[in-house]
Amino acid sequence: MLTERLLTRAVEIAQKSFFTDDPKPVSGLPGPQPGKPYLLYAHVPFCERLCPYCSFNRFPFREDPARRYFKNLRDEMRMIADAGFDFPALYIGGGTPTILVDELVQTIDLARELFSIREVSTETNPNHLIPEVLEPLRDRVQRFSVGVQSFDDGLLRQMDRYDKYGSGEEILGRLQSIEGFFHSMNVDMIFNFPSQTEEHLRRDVEMVKASGCNQTTFYPLMASRSVESALRRTVGMVDYGREARYYQILSRELSDTFDHATAWTFSRTGGGMIDEYIVDYEDYVGIGSGAFSYLDGRIYLNTFSLRTYNEAIESGHQAVSLGCRRSTKTDRMRYRFLMELFGLRLDKRAFVRDFGVAPERGLIPEVAFFRAAGAFATDTPDEFTLTPKGRYLTVAMMRTMFANLNSLRDSARAGLPPDERRLLFGDGDSGDAGCAIAESIEHAVP
Repeated sequence: MLTERLLTRAVEIAQKSFFTDDPKPVSGLPGPQPGKPYLLYAHVPFCERLCPYCSFNRFPFREDPARRYFKNLRDEMRMIADAGFDFPALYIGGGTPTILVDELVQTIDLARELFSIREVSTETNPNHLIPEVLEPLRDRVQRFSVGVQSFDDGLLRQMDRYDKYGSGEEILGRLQSIEGFFHSMNVDMIFNFPSQTEEHLRRDVEMVKASGCNQTTFYPLMASRSVESALRRTVGMVDYGREARYYQILSRELSDTFDHATAWTFSRTGGGMIDEYIVDYEDYVGIGSGAFSYLDGRIYLNTFSLRTYNEAIESGHQAVSLGCRRSTKTDRMRYRFLMELFGLRLDKRAFVRDFGVAPERGLIPEVAFFRAAGAFATDTPDEFTLTPKGRYLTVAMMRTMFANLNSLRDSARAGLPPDERRLLFGDGDSGDAGCAIAESIEHAVP
């Protein structure tokens, strides 16, 4: 699609001047602004298996370093509380947050003690859909998100997930067994795998419908420099030329059961909490190794080194770097434009209130492009809403933004010690190398 190619190129150029390729350490995060809502994000970077397409900070699981990490994560949470922040919602991502459910429970309970938490979301993998993991979370978690990615056995094998998590039918059975267990159960899927056919995609949709979930999120496959070689070896090269067609299939095939909640999240009627916390909260604080914060129009990121993270927290401070070169009013307006359209509606009156200018005047090229492309279903003094084409263009913009964020993650990883880099880009084997890094992390602080 020509409009998609033009738009993604424009986003790449605009963001190239915003994201830095050399994150610089700063003394800490800025404090909260009175009256502004914030969300708390906590990152748990441990997995039993490292997926080849994943660009998030993640390391092979070892119990002792993971327990030490959770303790430090809670200590960092206390630092954030001491800085004056409060949060109505907590999102826990990874990695695999449920890797040690007793530690996760302690972390959620502390967050509720320190902050005004009303909603908790956490991610998990299909092998953790078992009573000993689920029961402690039943009354603590409102939104439970399961990373399925695909129900196709061939794709699961390519992703190195079949042996660990079981067949598509087995995963479907586990999902069906917990229907109604949580207020909102989301199934995370990925579309546009190189070997994924339209038939595969339609079958994935039917399996999602049969799963009993009340929400599903279909992410387009997003590659960064750090995972490109792994992608080529495992699932092949990404073909963005067919992405729009696959998205159209998804929207059409899901429409008899689900409605759009965001551009790539679909909810049954009354399906619960929106998947992407960045829709409801423009500013958020990230804690944990590899976590991002977005505050006052600037991006901050915590160190990707577990060793450095542990040393910093145990010394009483965060290890934070600034992830953007500058922050202008136009940057903040562009971010609002993308986030609100991704959430399917831009509130023009709120835009004027916050920026002192209407989006048509503050973002002349962006609005003109969307109008010319037929992306707006509603274009009134009060709001923009999207046509189906507009929803896809927003997906393409988000995919480009996340790819740029993944490149920022690549830059942050550049300074990792060699032993940590070997594990991060390895296959998740916790053999001798895993024991070595586990020991070095465990004893990083005398």
